Amino acid sequence: MGQSFSASSISVLNKGLDEALTAFAERRLEEPYPYLILDARYEKAREEGVIRSRAVLIAIGIHEGGRREVLGVDLAPRESQSSWKDFLVRLKDRGLHGVEFVVSDDHAGLKKALTEVLNDAAGQRCYVHFLHNALDDLPRKADDDCLQELRRLYDRRDLAEAQRDLAAWLTKWSTKDPKLTDRVEDPIGETLTFDRLPRAHHKHLKSTNMLERLNEEIKRRTRVVRIFPHAESCLRLVRALCVEIHEAWLEDNRYLNMDLLKEQRRERLRAAA
Repeated sequence: MGQSFSASSISVLNKGLDEALTAFAERRLEEPYPYLILDARYEKAREEGVIRSRAVLIAIGIHEGGRREVLGVDLAPRESQSSWKDFLVRLKDRGLHGVEFVVSDDHAGLKKALTEVLNDAAGQRCYVHFLHNALDDLPRKADDDCLQELRRLYDRRDLAEAQRDLAAWLTKWSTKDPKLTDRVEDPIGETLTFDRLPRAHHKHLKSTNMLERLNEEIKRRTRVVRIFPHAESCLRLVRALCVEIHEAWLEDNRYLNMDLLKEQRRERLRAAA
């Protein structure tokens, strides 16, 4: 026979779950997190009988030990400067420190919030988002070489090599497609910040793909619900999924060898001495 649950017993279960999830979301962040990855996705929930989209703001950090953690998950009415600033301030209030490098998309509100709250950290604009936006200007019959040459910039060993190849790419394609090269020339530097990191870290931190994969898992699980009965139920499920992924990451081998970053810091200090 199936087991039935009363409304009161379900309420007690939800209360216990909410307390555990709140404890996770508000835990102290004791270690420094040199790397921070930020992104948002949207879910639909009912509010006062109206279906609204709510922004799910997520932060992933990589600490000095090289492991990934989900640092923060919260809901906001929309992805705006104020919502991102509040989110980042809450992370700092919980102890977030030591952030040297932030990966995000080009959302204007997020960039302004980062300038206010984490101004000392270098910003990496996700190169995948950048290419998608830049290539909107490409005609359908554009030469595949144009796209491939631009993508290959992100496989170069260092910034000098990438800048050299970028100059050659601009020279070659400016006469063929000036609209594209004009659009790319100024902002592309924001997508090459990762070149200042240890070479072995490049592929992990030149885009938000790590967080995108987490978002895909959330999407896979929330699409069954489609429209949440209220914002609280949405946050409950998303946080529960993030806890599940967070705990799996803690059991994995370290994600990055952070000794490489520490050695790079020492080399820069020696060079500055």
